Amino acid sequence: MQPTKMHLKVLLPSEVLLDKKNVSHIVAETSDGAYGLLPNRLDCVAVLTPGILTFTDLDDGEIFVAVDEGVLVKTAHDVLVSVRSALIGSDLDTLRVAVEQDFMALDEQAQQVRAIMAKLESGFLHRFANFEKI
Repeated sequence: MQPTKMHLKVLLPSEVLLDKKNVSHIVAETSDGAYGLLPNRLDCVAVLTPGILTFTDLDDGEIFVAVDEGVLVKTAHDVLVSVRSALIGSDLDTLRVAVEQDFMALDEQAQQVRAIMAKLESGFLHRFANFEKI
């Protein structure tokens, strides 16, 4: 009898976000559309686009993972998903709120980085102008 479950790991740059061993199917969004993975599907590699990865765990039911861009690799019954950032939710409404809050925090950080970069560039230009006068 062939196995009817997969081992799913979601990897972030700093940690293993998710490690589930009783996954019956996975749906992931790629640049070519959504891909459904079943345990006996051929091995594959797919480039993921930002979106929702959905999987069914035989113990916990349907689970949603909001993912940033990354890559999915399926070998035998192991599926590795490596992304920059991801959030897990048991329902889409809760996940949507969490994603909005996460993006707002990232937007604030991006604004701070832009302000710091503007100050650095301005300081560099002033020093360069003074250097030209010498």
